[in-house]
Amino acid sequence: MRKLSLLFAGALMGASAMSLVYGTPGSAANAAGSETYKQLAIFGDIFERVRAQYVTPPDDKSLVENAINGMLASLDPHSSYMNAEQAQDMRVQTKGEFGGLGIEVTMENDLVKVITPIDDTPAAKAGVLAGDYIAKIDGEEVRGLTLNDAVEKMRGLVNTPIKLTILRQGADKPIELTVVRDIIKVKAVKFRVENDIGYMKITSFTEKTYDDLENAIDTIKKQVPNDKLKGYVLDLRLNPGGLLDQAVSVSDAFLKRGEIVSTRGRDPKDVTRFDAKAKQVDDINDKPMIVLVNGGSASASEIVAGALQDLRRVTVVGTQSFGKGSVQTIIPLGENGALRLTTALYYTPSGKSIQGKGITPDIKVDQPLPPELQGRDLTRGESDLKGHIKGADEGSTGSGSAAYVPPDPKDDLQLIYAEQLLRGQKTDPAFPPNPEKAVLNQ
Repeated sequence: MRKLSLLFAGALMGASAMSLVYGTPGSAANAAGSETYKQLAIFGDIFERVRAQYVTPPDDKSLVENAINGMLASLDPHSSYMNAEQAQDMRVQTKGEFGGLGIEVTMENDLVKVITPIDDTPAAKAGVLAGDYIAKIDGEEVRGLTLNDAVEKMRGLVNTPIKLTILRQGADKPIELTVVRDIIKVKAVKFRVENDIGYMKITSFTEKTYDDLENAIDTIKKQVPNDKLKGYVLDLRLNPGGLLDQAVSVSDAFLKRGEIVSTRGRDPKDVTRFDAKAKQVDDINDKPMIVLVNGGSASASEIVAGALQDLRRVTVVGTQSFGKGSVQTIIPLGENGALRLTTALYYTPSGKSIQGKGITPDIKVDQPLPPELQGRDLTRGESDLKGHIKGADEGSTGSGSAAYVPPDPKDDLQLIYAEQLLRGQKTDPAFPPNPEKAVLNQ
C-alpha cells in the first residue's frame, strides 16, 4: 500500500495546512530489544489495572487512542494518530471543499487557539480573529479536551449553530459568538488587477490551486495588455500550507530550471528532489514578480517562497515566515485510521533547512497593527511550539512574525511597498533579483 507524505502546520477546523505527496517512509526502525518489550509489558499491566479498578468504567478505545497520541505528542507537535473518521476528514480537506467553521486552530495553554480564520467563512463573518482562544464550545469547557476532541465538537451538520466562548487579549470579559456551520469552499487563488499590476493571493494549496493559478494569470493577461503590465504580486501571507505537489507545480509555473525543493530523511540516502520542468505559464517569466510573506506563511507556502527566492526569480517582501520545515508521512492503518509521523525535513534549493527559522524576506516591511489590536501578540512561529524539532539554522531568534494583513488594501503597507517597487516608485538593491546568483541543483 502506498503511503502519503505531508507537510503540516497545525490542526485544523475547516482548513487544510497539509502538503501531501506520494512517497515512502524513511529507513526501517531497528528491531525492538528485550528492554522495549519489558516496557510494553508495563503499559499492558497499567492498561488492565485502569480498566479493572478505575472509579468509573473507562472507554477502552479512548484509552488506547489517548495513549497513542501521548506517545506521538512526545516526539513533535506534528506527529499524531488519526482514527478512521479523522483520516477521512483529512482526505476530504485536501480537495478544497469540506464542512466546518473555517478556522485553523492549535492547542495552547489547554485552550484552542485560533491561528487564522479563512476569508469568507462562517467563523470570519462571525468575528473570530487570529489569536483568539476558544474556552468553551456550546457551554462545555475546552480544558481537559484533546485538540481532536475539541475539533470534533466544532464539526457538525451544515446550517446548525454552535456557540463559542472566546477569550481575547484586551477584552474585559469573554466574548460569546454564535457561528452557523457551513460547507467551506476555499478559493485556492484570489486575484485582481491593480491598474497595471496583477495581484494573486494563494489562500491554500489544494487540488485546485495550480489550475486556479493558471486561470488567474490568463484572466489578468486578458485584462491588461502585455506592454502595460508592470509585473505580478504573489501573496502567500496567512497561507498555512497545502499539497506538496501543488506547491511544486506553482513554483514550476514561474521557473525555467533548477531544484524546487528536496526532502531528507533519517537515512542519509533518503533524499527526494523535485526539479522544475520548465512548464511556466506562457511568457510570465518576462515580468518581474514579488512574493509577500509573514508569520502566517507556513509549510507549502514556504516551499514556494524559498524556491523562487533561491533561484532569484522573485524578491520576497514582508516579515519572517512561520518556519515549518518538517515532512510527515501518512501511514494508512486500514479500518483503524492512519498514523501521521514526521519522517523528514525539507530544504530550499540552496540547501537551507527552514525548520524553526522560516524564510527571511529580501526586504523587510513591517505591518503596524490597528489600534484595536495594539498590545496583542499576533506573532507565531514553529520555534514557539512546544517540543518542536530544533532546526539546524534556527538560532536564538527562532522563526515567525506577526500574522496580520489589513482587510483594506489601502492600509496594507507590505502590498503598497511591493507595488511601488514594481512601478519604479521605490528602489532597492534586492529588486529586481540577479538571476546570475541563482542556485541551481546544489
